Amino acid sequence: MPYFNQSTAYPPVFFLTGIPGLETSHTWLSIPFCCLYAIAISGNSMILFIIITESSLHEPMYYFLSMLSFTDLGLCLSTLVTVLGIFWFNVREISFDACIGQMFFIHGFTFMESSVLLVMAFDRFIAICNPLRYAMILTNSRITVVGFAIIIRGTTALVPLLLLLKRLSFCRSHVLHHSYCFHPDVMKLSCSDTRVNSAFGLAIVISTAGLDSVLILLSYVLIIHSVLCIASKEERKKAFSTCVSHLSAVAIFYIPMISLSLVHRFGKHAPPFVHTLIANVYLLIPPVMNPIIYSVKTKQIRKAMLKVFFVKSS
Repeated sequence: MPYFNQSTAYPPVFFLTGIPGLETSHTWLSIPFCCLYAIAISGNSMILFIIITESSLHEPMYYFLSMLSFTDLGLCLSTLVTVLGIFWFNVREISFDACIGQMFFIHGFTFMESSVLLVMAFDRFIAICNPLRYAMILTNSRITVVGFAIIIRGTTALVPLLLLLKRLSFCRSHVLHHSYCFHPDVMKLSCSDTRVNSAFGLAIVISTAGLDSVLILLSYVLIIHSVLCIASKEERKKAFSTCVSHLSAVAIFYIPMISLSLVHRFGKHAPPFVHTLIANVYLLIPPVMNPIIYSVKTKQIRKAMLKVFFVKSS
Protein backbone atom coordinates (compact mmCIF):
# COMPACT_ATOMS: atom_id res chain seq x y z
CA MET A 1 0.00 0.00 0.00
CA PRO A 2 1.33 3.44 -0.90
CA TYR A 3 2.19 5.76 1.96
CA PHE A 4 3.14 9.40 1.75
CA ASN A 5 4.60 11.82 4.21
CA GLN A 6 2.77 15.10 4.63
CA SER A 7 6.01 17.06 4.47
CA THR A 8 6.99 15.62 1.05
CA ALA A 9 3.60 15.41 -0.67
CA TYR A 10 1.13 18.25 -0.32
CA PRO A 11 -1.51 18.56 -1.56
CA PRO A 12 -1.79 14.81 -1.14
CA VAL A 13 -2.54 12.25 -3.83
CA PHE A 14 -5.12 9.64 -2.82
CA PHE A 15 -5.44 6.09 -4.09
CA LEU A 16 -8.90 4.72 -4.81
CA THR A 17 -9.78 1.06 -4.29
CA GLY A 18 -11.44 -1.35 -6.69
CA ILE A 19 -12.75 -4.58 -5.20
CA PRO A 20 -10.12 -5.90 -2.73
CA GLY A 21 -9.02 -9.46 -3.41
CA LEU A 22 -10.46 -9.46 -6.92
CA GLU A 23 -7.99 -7.12 -8.63
CA THR A 24 -7.14 -9.70 -11.31
CA SER A 25 -10.83 -9.93 -12.26
CA HIS A 26 -11.47 -6.20 -12.57
CA THR A 27 -11.85 -6.41 -16.36
CA TRP A 28 -14.62 -9.01 -16.03
CA LEU A 29 -16.21 -7.17 -13.11
CA SER A 30 -16.40 -4.05 -15.24
CA ILE A 31 -19.04 -5.72 -17.45
CA PRO A 32 -21.89 -5.69 -14.86
CA PHE A 33 -20.83 -2.22 -13.71
CA CYS A 34 -20.95 -0.96 -17.31
CA CYS A 35 -24.41 -2.47 -17.71
CA LEU A 36 -25.63 -0.77 -14.52
CA TYR A 37 -24.22 2.60 -15.58
CA ALA A 38 -25.75 2.20 -19.06
CA ILE A 39 -29.17 1.36 -17.57
CA ALA A 40 -28.99 4.28 -15.13
CA ILE A 41 -27.89 6.87 -17.71
CA SER A 42 -30.26 5.73 -20.48
CA GLY A 43 -33.21 5.20 -18.10
CA ASN A 44 -32.99 8.59 -16.39
CA SER A 45 -32.26 10.37 -19.68
CA MET A 46 -35.36 8.74 -21.17
CA ILE A 47 -37.53 9.83 -18.22
CA LEU A 48 -36.26 13.42 -18.58
CA PHE A 49 -36.77 13.42 -22.35
CA ILE A 50 -40.33 12.08 -22.08
CA ILE A 51 -41.40 14.54 -19.39
CA ILE A 52 -39.93 17.49 -21.29
CA THR A 53 -41.40 16.55 -24.68
CA GLU A 54 -44.77 15.06 -23.66
CA SER A 55 -47.19 17.88 -22.85
CA SER A 56 -49.59 15.53 -21.03
CA LEU A 57 -46.87 14.99 -18.41
CA HIS A 58 -46.47 18.69 -17.61
CA GLU A 59 -47.94 18.25 -14.15
CA PRO A 60 -46.43 18.68 -10.64
CA MET A 61 -45.97 14.95 -9.99
CA TYR A 62 -43.95 14.50 -13.20
CA TYR A 63 -41.97 17.69 -12.71
CA PHE A 64 -40.80 16.26 -9.38
CA LEU A 65 -40.05 12.94 -11.08
CA SER A 66 -37.88 14.81 -13.59
CA MET A 67 -36.00 16.36 -10.64
CA LEU A 68 -35.43 12.86 -9.25
CA SER A 69 -34.11 11.64 -12.62
CA PHE A 70 -31.83 14.69 -12.85
CA THR A 71 -30.29 14.03 -9.43
CA ASP A 72 -29.94 10.30 -10.20
CA LEU A 73 -28.19 11.14 -13.47
CA GLY A 74 -25.83 13.54 -11.70
CA LEU A 75 -25.10 11.00 -8.96
CA CYS A 76 -24.33 8.33 -11.53
CA LEU A 77 -22.03 10.53 -13.64
CA SER A 78 -20.17 11.71 -10.52
CA THR A 79 -18.62 8.26 -10.00
CA LEU A 80 -18.52 6.83 -13.53
CA VAL A 81 -15.02 8.07 -14.46
CA THR A 82 -13.22 6.87 -11.32
CA VAL A 83 -15.05 3.51 -11.04
CA LEU A 84 -14.52 2.50 -14.68
CA GLY A 85 -11.04 4.03 -14.67
CA ILE A 86 -10.06 1.57 -11.95
CA PHE A 87 -11.66 -1.45 -13.62
CA TRP A 88 -10.42 -0.75 -17.15
CA PHE A 89 -7.08 1.01 -16.75
CA ASN A 90 -6.16 0.52 -13.07
CA VAL A 91 -6.07 4.33 -12.68
CA ARG A 92 -6.27 4.65 -8.92
CA GLU A 93 -4.60 8.00 -8.29
CA ILE A 94 -6.75 11.07 -7.69
CA SER A 95 -5.49 14.50 -6.67
CA PHE A 96 -6.77 16.20 -3.53
CA ASP A 97 -8.58 18.95 -5.49
CA ALA A 98 -10.21 16.40 -7.83
CA CYS A 99 -11.25 14.41 -4.78
CA ILE A 100 -12.81 17.51 -3.21
CA GLY A 101 -14.66 18.20 -6.47
CA GLN A 102 -16.00 14.66 -6.69
CA MET A 103 -17.16 14.78 -3.06
CA PHE A 104 -19.01 18.03 -3.77
CA PHE A 105 -21.01 16.44 -6.58
CA ILE A 106 -21.58 13.08 -4.86
CA HIS A 107 -22.78 14.53 -1.55
CA GLY A 108 -24.55 17.44 -3.25
CA PHE A 109 -26.64 15.18 -5.49
CA THR A 110 -27.28 12.83 -2.56
CA PHE A 111 -28.70 15.65 -0.42
CA MET A 112 -30.68 16.94 -3.42
CA GLU A 113 -32.20 13.50 -3.97
CA SER A 114 -33.24 13.37 -0.33
CA SER A 115 -34.92 16.76 -0.74
CA VAL A 116 -36.68 15.66 -3.93
CA LEU A 117 -38.06 12.56 -2.20
CA LEU A 118 -39.41 14.80 0.58
CA VAL A 119 -41.07 17.12 -1.95
CA MET A 120 -42.58 14.09 -3.72
CA ALA A 121 -43.99 12.92 -0.37
CA PHE A 122 -45.55 16.37 0.08
CA ASP A 123 -46.96 16.09 -3.45
CA ARG A 124 -48.63 12.77 -2.60
CA PHE A 125 -49.92 14.24 0.69
CA ILE A 126 -51.59 17.17 -1.08
CA ALA A 127 -52.96 14.96 -3.89
CA ILE A 128 -54.60 12.53 -1.44
CA CYS A 129 -55.48 14.69 1.55
CA ASN A 130 -56.43 17.93 -0.20
CA PRO A 131 -57.08 17.11 -3.89
CA LEU A 132 -59.35 20.10 -4.56
CA ARG A 133 -56.53 22.55 -3.78
CA TYR A 134 -53.77 20.50 -5.46
CA ALA A 135 -53.49 22.64 -8.60
CA MET A 136 -53.79 25.84 -6.56
CA ILE A 137 -50.98 24.89 -4.18
CA LEU A 138 -48.52 23.32 -6.62
CA THR A 139 -48.38 25.99 -9.32
CA ASN A 140 -45.57 26.09 -11.91
CA SER A 141 -43.98 29.13 -10.26
CA ARG A 142 -43.91 27.42 -6.86
CA ILE A 143 -42.46 24.25 -8.37
CA THR A 144 -39.69 26.34 -9.98
CA VAL A 145 -38.91 27.97 -6.62
CA VAL A 146 -38.86 24.53 -4.97
CA GLY A 147 -36.42 23.29 -7.64
CA PHE A 148 -33.98 26.14 -6.99
CA ALA A 149 -34.38 25.70 -3.22
CA ILE A 150 -33.45 22.02 -3.54
CA ILE A 151 -30.26 22.91 -5.44
CA ILE A 152 -29.29 25.64 -2.95
CA ARG A 153 -30.02 23.43 0.05
CA GLY A 154 -28.04 20.53 -1.41
CA THR A 155 -24.90 22.53 -2.17
CA THR A 156 -24.50 25.47 0.22
CA ALA A 157 -23.80 23.43 3.36
CA LEU A 158 -21.14 21.42 1.50
CA VAL A 159 -18.90 24.41 0.80
CA PRO A 160 -17.84 25.00 4.45
CA LEU A 161 -17.65 21.22 5.01
CA LEU A 162 -15.16 20.78 2.17
CA LEU A 163 -13.23 23.91 3.14
CA LEU A 164 -12.82 22.42 6.61
CA LEU A 165 -11.44 19.29 4.95
CA LYS A 166 -8.80 21.30 3.08
CA ARG A 167 -7.28 22.53 6.35
CA LEU A 168 -6.46 18.98 7.49
CA SER A 169 -3.06 17.34 7.25
CA PHE A 170 -2.71 13.87 5.73
CA CYS A 171 0.36 12.00 6.91
CA ARG A 172 -1.02 8.45 7.16
CA SER A 173 -1.98 6.02 4.43
CA HIS A 174 -3.53 7.74 1.43
CA VAL A 175 -5.48 4.67 0.35
CA LEU A 176 -9.26 5.15 0.33
CA HIS A 177 -11.68 2.26 0.80
CA HIS A 178 -13.97 3.14 -2.11
CA SER A 179 -13.87 3.62 -5.88
CA TYR A 180 -14.70 7.29 -5.36
CA CYS A 181 -14.04 10.01 -2.77
CA PHE A 182 -16.39 9.82 0.20
CA HIS A 183 -16.12 12.43 2.97
CA PRO A 184 -15.94 10.08 6.03
CA ASP A 185 -13.42 7.90 4.18
CA VAL A 186 -11.11 10.83 3.37
CA MET A 187 -11.46 12.31 6.86
CA LYS A 188 -10.29 9.05 8.48
CA LEU A 189 -6.91 9.39 6.74
CA SER A 190 -6.12 12.71 8.42
CA CYS A 191 -3.65 12.97 11.27
CA SER A 192 -5.19 16.30 12.39
CA ASP A 193 -7.99 16.86 14.89
CA THR A 194 -11.19 16.06 12.95
CA ARG A 195 -13.75 16.68 15.71
CA VAL A 196 -15.02 19.88 14.09
CA ASN A 197 -15.28 18.15 10.71
CA SER A 198 -17.14 15.18 12.22
CA ALA A 199 -19.56 17.38 14.16
CA PHE A 200 -20.29 19.62 11.17
CA GLY A 201 -20.70 16.61 8.85
CA LEU A 202 -23.09 14.97 11.30
CA ALA A 203 -25.09 18.20 11.62
CA ILE A 204 -25.46 18.41 7.82
CA VAL A 205 -26.61 14.78 7.54
CA ILE A 206 -29.14 15.22 10.39
CA SER A 207 -30.49 18.52 8.97
CA THR A 208 -30.86 17.09 5.45
CA ALA A 209 -31.35 13.34 5.05
CA GLY A 210 -32.25 12.84 8.72
CA LEU A 211 -34.87 15.59 8.81
CA ASP A 212 -36.20 14.61 5.39
CA SER A 213 -36.73 10.99 6.44
CA VAL A 214 -38.71 12.10 9.53
CA LEU A 215 -40.89 14.44 7.45
CA ILE A 216 -41.46 11.74 4.81
CA LEU A 217 -42.56 9.35 7.57
CA LEU A 218 -44.87 12.02 9.01
CA SER A 219 -46.35 12.65 5.54
CA TYR A 220 -47.22 8.98 5.17
CA VAL A 221 -48.71 8.78 8.64
CA LEU A 222 -51.08 11.60 7.61
CA ILE A 223 -51.70 9.98 4.22
CA ILE A 224 -52.57 6.62 5.80
CA HIS A 225 -54.88 8.33 8.29
CA SER A 226 -56.62 10.20 5.47
CA VAL A 227 -56.93 7.10 3.25
CA LEU A 228 -58.38 4.97 6.06
CA CYS A 229 -61.14 7.55 6.44
CA ILE A 230 -62.29 6.86 2.87
CA ALA A 231 -65.39 4.67 2.92
CA SER A 232 -64.90 2.94 -0.43
CA LYS A 233 -62.45 0.04 -0.45
CA GLU A 234 -61.69 0.62 -4.14
CA GLU A 235 -60.91 4.29 -3.52
CA ARG A 236 -58.58 3.36 -0.65
CA LYS A 237 -56.77 0.88 -2.88
CA LYS A 238 -56.46 3.47 -5.66
CA ALA A 239 -55.08 6.08 -3.24
CA PHE A 240 -52.48 3.68 -1.83
CA SER A 241 -51.44 2.56 -5.34
CA THR A 242 -50.39 6.13 -6.22
CA CYS A 243 -47.81 5.98 -3.41
CA VAL A 244 -46.17 2.64 -4.28
CA SER A 245 -43.58 4.07 -6.69
CA HIS A 246 -42.54 6.82 -4.29
CA LEU A 247 -42.29 4.45 -1.31
CA SER A 248 -40.09 2.15 -3.40
CA ALA A 249 -37.84 5.08 -4.34
CA VAL A 250 -37.57 6.09 -0.67
CA ALA A 251 -36.64 2.54 0.35
CA ILE A 252 -33.93 2.07 -2.29
CA PHE A 253 -32.43 5.45 -1.37
CA TYR A 254 -32.40 5.25 2.44
CA ILE A 255 -31.67 1.54 3.00
CA PRO A 256 -28.27 1.58 1.18
CA MET A 257 -27.43 4.93 2.84
CA ILE A 258 -28.12 3.56 6.32
CA SER A 259 -26.22 0.36 5.49
CA LEU A 260 -23.14 2.31 4.38
CA SER A 261 -23.27 4.48 7.51
CA LEU A 262 -23.47 1.38 9.72
CA VAL A 263 -20.56 -0.27 7.92
CA HIS A 264 -18.42 2.85 8.37
CA ARG A 265 -19.29 3.07 12.05
CA PHE A 266 -19.35 -0.58 13.15
CA GLY A 267 -17.72 -2.53 10.31
CA LYS A 268 -14.06 -2.02 11.17
CA HIS A 269 -13.48 -5.77 11.20
CA ALA A 270 -15.63 -6.54 8.15
CA PRO A 271 -13.85 -7.85 5.01
CA PRO A 272 -12.56 -4.95 2.85
CA PHE A 273 -14.74 -5.90 -0.13
CA VAL A 274 -17.87 -5.33 2.01
CA HIS A 275 -17.11 -1.59 2.27
CA THR A 276 -16.55 -1.30 -1.49
CA LEU A 277 -19.60 -3.38 -2.41
CA ILE A 278 -22.02 -1.45 -0.18
CA ALA A 279 -20.51 1.87 -1.29
CA ASN A 280 -21.16 1.05 -4.95
CA VAL A 281 -24.66 -0.26 -4.19
CA TYR A 282 -25.38 2.97 -2.29
CA LEU A 283 -24.70 5.16 -5.33
CA LEU A 284 -25.71 2.86 -8.20
CA ILE A 285 -28.93 1.13 -7.12
CA PRO A 286 -31.19 4.25 -6.85
CA PRO A 287 -30.24 5.62 -10.34
CA VAL A 288 -30.72 2.14 -11.83
CA MET A 289 -33.96 1.22 -10.07
CA ASN A 290 -35.91 4.51 -10.05
CA PRO A 291 -36.52 4.65 -13.85
CA ILE A 292 -37.52 0.98 -13.82
CA ILE A 293 -39.92 1.46 -10.89
CA TYR A 294 -41.62 4.52 -12.40
CA SER A 295 -41.77 2.96 -15.87
CA VAL A 296 -43.46 -0.17 -14.53
CA LYS A 297 -45.70 1.37 -11.86
CA THR A 298 -46.73 4.66 -13.53
CA LYS A 299 -49.15 4.12 -16.41
CA GLN A 300 -48.63 7.58 -17.96
CA ILE A 301 -44.84 7.18 -18.07
CA ARG A 302 -45.17 3.69 -19.55
CA LYS A 303 -47.59 4.89 -22.23
CA ALA A 304 -45.32 7.84 -23.12
CA MET A 305 -42.30 5.52 -23.44
CA LEU A 306 -44.22 3.14 -25.70
CA LYS A 307 -45.32 6.12 -27.77
CA VAL A 308 -41.70 7.26 -28.21
CA PHE A 309 -40.50 3.78 -29.22
CA PHE A 310 -43.49 3.26 -31.51
CA VAL A 311 -42.92 6.58 -33.32
CA LYS A 312 -39.22 5.81 -33.73
CA SER A 313 -39.85 2.32 -35.08
CA SER A 314 -42.58 3.40 -37.52
